[in-house]
Amino acid sequence: MTVTLTALGWDTDRAAYLRRIRTDHRPGRVARVDRGVCTVLAEDGPLRATLGGAVLAAAVGDATRLPCAGDWVLLGTWPDGRVTVEAVLPRRTALIRRTAGKDAGGQLLAANLDTAAVVEPVHPAPDAGRIERLLSLVHESGARPLVVLTKTDLAADPAAVARQLAAVAPGVPVLPISAERGTGLDPLRAEVAPGRTLGLLGPSGAGKSSLVNALAGAVVMPTQAIRRVDGKGRHTTTWRALVPLPGGGAVLDTPGVRAVGLLDGSAGLDRAFVDIADLAAGCRYGDCGHETEPGCAVREALESGALTARRWESWRRLQGEVAHETRRRATRPIRRRGKLS
Repeated sequence: MTVTLTALGWDTDRAAYLRRIRTDHRPGRVARVDRGVCTVLAEDGPLRATLGGAVLAAAVGDATRLPCAGDWVLLGTWPDGRVTVEAVLPRRTALIRRTAGKDAGGQLLAANLDTAAVVEPVHPAPDAGRIERLLSLVHESGARPLVVLTKTDLAADPAAVARQLAAVAPGVPVLPISAERGTGLDPLRAEVAPGRTLGLLGPSGAGKSSLVNALAGAVVMPTQAIRRVDGKGRHTTTWRALVPLPGGGAVLDTPGVRAVGLLDGSAGLDRAFVDIADLAAGCRYGDCGHETEPGCAVREALESGALTARRWESWRRLQGEVAHETRRRATRPIRRRGKLS
């Protein structure tokens, strides 16, 4: 299959940026990163590229500046045939999670996604809290959010399950799909028109690799059967991979997500919980803490059942996490040249 950069998302704005910076380096898109070596899709085909000194220097103290699957990069070719990544072009969207550890920063999961789908299987029962957390991440990234309900052939009434998920994803389309039967795929295919990129996020065994294969019309990603004992999946994809599709566009598959910590991204949280944000706007006091204040629209919704206790507690937990991370990053020592200043 011949892949053009235009089909992968190269456009007039990116071309104009290249003219402005007056570079002789050629562009390409990162399909995969493996221990500092990038597989890059270039106009003359896929190639392997190591990281140039300027890229490594720019990432000192901030690993999110390193190339990631989905990034557009500039490539340099040396007389001995080596190819290096000399620059990472500005990202339009960036999916970043908090990494574990006291002094940890962020981990870039994917770059330049037009749409990011939270993939949740119908069995075992969908995890509402996980969906809310991942949607907060997607909203913060700038990508268009979707929820994809997979393996609907295992449900007696998949439409009912989709309606339940819609309650935890206000304003976000929920697409019930069976890759096994090939049903419900058309709305998802529309998200990967030529030049557009769809990212898939979700737990192991959610069927992300099966979705990639269904969209590609061929087996391009390995899949595994679920465990019979509990219906849960096994890790199939162990790295992030950008897969070009025959009709143009690309899909970015990610490994099963076990833990997703939020960075200081309250805007994404507000959009994921827009129902609570709208309720809070109706409180009598602008600084309402939603505890015992009179005229609290949030407490009234909880008492009437219009807002579930589960969703409220989920919002409070994530809000506390974001607030803690914001404080931590504000007091984090600045790193220069790899040392504490």
